[in-house]
Amino acid sequence: MKILALETSSEFCSCALLAGDGLLAREALAVQKHSEMLLPMVDDLLAEGGFTLHDLNGIAFGAGPGAFTGLRIACGVAQGLALGLELPVVGVGTLEALAQQADAERVIAALDARMGEIYHGAYERDDGRWRAVREPSLCQPRDAPQVPEAKWTGCGSGFDAHGELLRQRYDGRLAAVVPGLHPRAREIARLAAARFAAGEGVDPAEAHPLYIRNKVALKTHER
Repeated sequence: MKILALETSSEFCSCALLAGDGLLAREALAVQKHSEMLLPMVDDLLAEGGFTLHDLNGIAFGAGPGAFTGLRIACGVAQGLALGLELPVVGVGTLEALAQQADAERVIAALDARMGEIYHGAYERDDGRWRAVREPSLCQPRDAPQVPEAKWTGCGSGFDAHGELLRQRYDGRLAAVVPGLHPRAREIARLAAARFAAGEGVDPAEAHPLYIRNKVALKTHER
């Protein structure tokens, strides 16, 4: 099975091509140029692998949470490509992708959501897949959802930005914190593979981002 994965939820832009056990990936710091960079990266990736879009069996994207514009870009490009190719689509949560990258059995994933808040999720490996112990939510670090008593690994830009508050919140339960991680297409591709194999791909029109937050800035009186 050949899966193209797209991820633009953060300041990084990445894509990955999973073909059997082989994986090719591209990633670059995009800041606000995701829409300009993504399709050329896909073209380069396919050329390197010796494939065309018509060789694909499915398209995956980082569904969120994350930056609003970035989520729309990845979802929109995935929908556009998949519609023209008549392919199924899978949206993979960015927090779950962080858990996959952290390479631990229990992971608290947190993304900096700005405005003093984080996107939070907690995951545990269960028979080769991730089970959400705490579903993705938006919260302040000091109010992050508690997790069952165990040893957890923390990761994501939420820990990079609010590490002290989160360490206090999970006092005694954090075995390690992995710094500098951000959602990547390579993990999106691997997580999507199991979902495509299980028949969980959807029609492109049914794919949508996971926003969680309904506003992107504080009003003057809220600052």
